Amino acid sequence: MLCSPDVPFDELAWFEAYLAEILPDPSAWARFMQRLAAVWPRLTVILSTLYGDQPDFATHQLQIIQTAAQAFAARPPDLHRLDAAREVPGPGPRWFQREQQIGGVCYVDRYAGSLAGIRQRIPYFRELGLTYLHLMPLYRSPPGDNDGGYAVSDFRMVDPALGTMAELADLARELRANGISLVLDFVMNHTANDHPWALRASAGDPAAQAYYWCFPDRTLPDQYERHLREIFPDQASGNFTYIPAMDRWVWTTFHPYQWDLNYRNPALFAAMLGELLFLANQGAEVLRLDAVPFIWKQLGTTCENLPEAHLVIEALHLLARVAAPALIFKSEAIVHPAEVIRYLGAECTLSYNPLLMVLLWEALATGEVRYLQWSMRERFALPPGTAWVNYVRSHDDIGWGFANEDAEAIGLSAPDLRLALNAFFTNQAPGSFARGLPFNFNPRTNDMRISGTTASLAGLEAAQGDPAAEDLAIRRMLLIMGITIAAGGIPLIYLGDEVGQLNDYGYRADPARAEDSRWVHRPASDPLALAARHDQRTIPGRLFMGVRRMVQTRRTLPVFAATNPTEWPESGNPQVLLMHRQGADGDLRILGNFSATEQVVDGRAWSDAAHWQDLLTGAVCAAAHIVLPPYALVWLVRVP
Repeated sequence: MLCSPDVPFDELAWFEAYLAEILPDPSAWARFMQRLAAVWPRLTVILSTLYGDQPDFATHQLQIIQTAAQAFAARPPDLHRLDAAREVPGPGPRWFQREQQIGGVCYVDRYAGSLAGIRQRIPYFRELGLTYLHLMPLYRSPPGDNDGGYAVSDFRMVDPALGTMAELADLARELRANGISLVLDFVMNHTANDHPWALRASAGDPAAQAYYWCFPDRTLPDQYERHLREIFPDQASGNFTYIPAMDRWVWTTFHPYQWDLNYRNPALFAAMLGELLFLANQGAEVLRLDAVPFIWKQLGTTCENLPEAHLVIEALHLLARVAAPALIFKSEAIVHPAEVIRYLGAECTLSYNPLLMVLLWEALATGEVRYLQWSMRERFALPPGTAWVNYVRSHDDIGWGFANEDAEAIGLSAPDLRLALNAFFTNQAPGSFARGLPFNFNPRTNDMRISGTTASLAGLEAAQGDPAAEDLAIRRMLLIMGITIAAGGIPLIYLGDEVGQLNDYGYRADPARAEDSRWVHRPASDPLALAARHDQRTIPGRLFMGVRRMVQTRRTLPVFAATNPTEWPESGNPQVLLMHRQGADGDLRILGNFSATEQVVDGRAWSDAAHWQDLLTGAVCAAAHIVLPPYALVWLVRVP
């Protein structure tokens, strides 16, 4: 049997004959075989666990390895060189852990119109300091409502309105030449209902139907449904959709037009491996694995975060190390904090840090940092060789995904806190400065999420030209963005936030988007705001120059590398966050005042320094009396 833990790797030398046919260069197939040998023991265990009980197991395993070999053979020479450079990292932080790493994310059409427009923005990206650019789903998708591009009709075709796959590969090379890594989405859980596989399934092809979860009646769907939650109760209740064309019920976790893939089928695993490695060969250096908690189904469970889901991702990771070692994975798992970290290490190299994001907003709303400080102290540490992606918002909604037990540990009621935060950020609470919109309120659970741009949630929209209110809003934005820039990992800026773009309510006039309030925080790029970015008399200028100053400061100080620990000691003031970054080259304390009033901190409680200097302003203060104006952020180093 091809893939069995009992078969030594050297007995598979016959595979070299196949490689010699597709890789005429003996050194190339020797390199492939060397990599395959390195992952073979663990890979065979995983594939046997997932698929070993299937009668055609050996055939499928051969198909999986051939898929990796074919992608390796098709990989462009410049990417093979990148593989070689990153496969054996030198001393110090790996490339994604370095202090120079700064991320940006955008929708191609909303931000620049097309791939050609993105190319024209490269000088701006360099000015801002970006080294990591995530282009939101840009593949061909169904017209109209397509979940913001997450209903993928074809992974190998760019949306024609944006450009072509050849243009994307060219863009990846140009970005890389400018020191910027391309990040793309890989939607693992589902395809659109007009994907070629889905079209063949609808036409009655049993092999294609086996790529999805198809049922002849409601018997099994009803049994599964007892344990499943609804992701979008307002827009797509239930988890199964009847498809008249094939007289089958199809599993559709998110929307009726998004068909869940069946990873119990090894043929589907091989097919998705091929799509993943195709994107790697276009120049993607990071793939954001979308909706990973949902990819494995098991009757009688919630079908989220199951052990087999982790095994599927780990197997894909091992195979990527064979065919495209420069590629790394970023997990998108907006789940319980204890589950988020489980995707890091053997499976993914990067992960979003949703807990930091939601608790930054919680601290702004409450004016206290107790929950934020406690949770980060408990949950910020990561496995070696990995890093967080820290952010204040994304294309998606803000859901209050903190752990109930964490809230209870510090005397808070998690349900009450979620209700209070929902009220605050939708301007339903006294004193609220936020102008957010509700997203997918569930009346049975009172669960709700929040939509809104950073500027509108932080009070800039509510300020309505009041200079004092505008000043506070700008301070709030720089505070939370600055913490993500200073914390260990890759800071990710939703492009437009750095110039203060407000909510865009025009989505309500579009029938395909009117029911999805998340479009309020996906505004088109504002050329006037960008043009004003160097004028600090303007709101865009104050924000842009403030963000750029923090980025430039971070990029020059190795202490900010993700390999240096981030500590979260008490500041001695419940309204002031304290973060400690220390490395061989420096000792840095970051203080953030989350209240609207001036706060004083006595630094002698956590340091023996007599004086500190703020790296962002140059101001010097006595450790015994550190004064922080409303929403102030300071990056302090010892004064000799």
